[in-house]
Amino acid sequence: MNPALNGKRVAFLATDGLEQIELTRPWKDVEAAGATPELISLEQGEIQGFHHFEQGDRFSVDTTVDAAQAKDYVGLVLPGGVHNPDALRTNEAAVELIKDFVIQNKPVAAICHGPWTLVEADVIRGKTLTSWPSLQTDIENAGATWVDQPVCVDAGLITSRNPDDLDAFCASAVAAFADWARKEQAA
Repeated sequence: MNPALNGKRVAFLATDGLEQIELTRPWKDVEAAGATPELISLEQGEIQGFHHFEQGDRFSVDTTVDAAQAKDYVGLVLPGGVHNPDALRTNEAAVELIKDFVIQNKPVAAICHGPWTLVEADVIRGKTLTSWPSLQTDIENAGATWVDQPVCVDAGLITSRNPDDLDAFCASAVAAFADWARKEQAA
């Protein structure tokens, strides 16, 4: 439990095709730290998770990208999976929501293919990130430096390569969310 996160909300932005463990594990860690996770998606209802290529569980959406506002959260988690970020990056409201988190200097944690949405939002220029290896060229073409390491933290962006990195990813994300909440409380 982290007292700074009590009563705070953390946004999780995802849609169908997300890598399930990249939603459920950070979600669990955010809850254990005392914050309330909320699932934001393109539409109300449920989204479909996957275990790589096998269908997983369905998850209830709390709010849509059209209704969500970055000011209401202490941070954002962007799970991976191939289809999930590919669909999000073609949705203007999703991209604008991501940009708003970055503009407000709030922590954004993206894992695996999740950084694709950061590329689309044009918020990584001059920063260092990691991701699933196939995104390296996209990240570099967007003006960022790509590194191959379990977790990378740079200017409020927390990125990781894959589910094997979840321990480091979740610890870094929760710490960043708590830091932001403490700054917010001090202001």
